[in-house]
Amino acid sequence: MPHLKTRNTSPIPILTYHQIAEAPPEGTPYRSLVVDPEDFARQMAFLRLMGYQGLSMSALLPYLRGEKVGKVVGITFDDGYLNNLTNALPALRRNGFSATCYVVSQLIGHSNEWDLDVGVPSSTLMDALQLRAWVAGGQEVGAHTRNHVHLNQLDDKACLAEIAGCKQELEKLTGGAVTHFCYPYGEFETRHVQMVRNHGYLSATTTQRSRSHAGEDMMRLPRVPVARRTTLLALWMKLRTRYEDKKRV
Repeated sequence: MPHLKTRNTSPIPILTYHQIAEAPPEGTPYRSLVVDPEDFARQMAFLRLMGYQGLSMSALLPYLRGEKVGKVVGITFDDGYLNNLTNALPALRRNGFSATCYVVSQLIGHSNEWDLDVGVPSSTLMDALQLRAWVAGGQEVGAHTRNHVHLNQLDDKACLAEIAGCKQELEKLTGGAVTHFCYPYGEFETRHVQMVRNHGYLSATTTQRSRSHAGEDMMRLPRVPVARRTTLLALWMKLRTRYEDKKRV
């Protein structure tokens, strides 16, 4: 498979969300990753008011490839939380937006077990029926490995099982193609990029902060995080200025 680069003529932000829910208690680890449903709804309405079309990764691909031009923003959710379905889907549909939810295939219907050791409260992940409802609602499922692993800590055989196996399991469950990947914890090495590229994925997203510019590796796309305290002004800055680009490491 060719080593594809982005060819968009203007920067394209790909937003990163996790949970859309009421905030856990003060002092809870990663509390900033939980965006209030009302704030999320306001953000989606704000995007539409600004003239943006919110798109899943599949719908965004023609823009990243330079085949289409328009005022677009990618919308992604990491992990596959049930609250994405219950609290985010209504706002997405109300604004005519699509989004990609990166799912951990072996934990479908369970919880964020990978977070428990650091004190993050348990939160339910979508089960098979709920994931199908997500897709039926015009949304997309992407892959986030089978077990939300640290790829850098695994040998090649185990990494391949996590990367390729997740795609196979999700495709069997949804009945559709799963062609977009997200590296858990934002951790990856060159070998992982090659595995993702070789196993039928069309894009892969990271935790690297920046809007996507021309010349990005489609298997190492940066994203723009949206946190609990992100105001509409801050969101505008993330979208329309070099605010996030400057945070690229």
